[in-house]
Amino acid sequence: MSEHGERSAPGKGLVNGLAVTLRTMTRRSTTQQYPDVEPDLPPRSRGVIALLEENCTVCMLCARECPDWCIYIDSHKEEVVVPGAARARQRNVLDRFDIDFSLCMYCGICIEVCPFDALHWSPEFEYSEMDVLDLLHDKNRLSDWMPTVPPPPAHDVLGEPSKEESTAARKAAGPGAATPARTARPATRPAATPAEAPAETPEPGR
Repeated sequence: MSEHGERSAPGKGLVNGLAVTLRTMTRRSTTQQYPDVEPDLPPRSRGVIALLEENCTVCMLCARECPDWCIYIDSHKEEVVVPGAARARQRNVLDRFDIDFSLCMYCGICIEVCPFDALHWSPEFEYSEMDVLDLLHDKNRLSDWMPTVPPPPAHDVLGEPSKEESTAARKAAGPGAATPARTARPATRPAATPAEAPAETPEPGR
């Protein structure tokens, strides 16, 4: 039966299937001989997550926002003596940063929520293991992926400068320097004042 309730000819589905098979048989195969031929990956491929350890402040945002709970972080506090300060300050020191790629679904939420750019996407995807337990990458192995992270795309020359560039430009200009407007507004003609308004001509007979 068709979509409109009409009875189709017997064997029509078989003929359609054979037609698809014949069209496929006449085409040339396009199989890539992997791993002898490396695939051409898109520029924003999601292969493995790399860690820039010196940027991590142990804010735990990535671990809290991960929907699979596959990020494990441990840290401790150390006192830092600042010359001239009344008391010593404390800072978090990263002890453990593990990602279990056997649970990761590569959603990229951890990279998006990181406020200090400590996590980055690497296009490397050849890290399969014979044992599933070896897919737990520690901070040292995650840091080893950083050299494979591609550089960020160039800034759009027609776009607005970033917050960091604007701050650096204001500091270089010094205090009291005029800040240029972001967009130029077209000049608007001021409204006519009552004195400039044309006088009404009296109607005849008045």
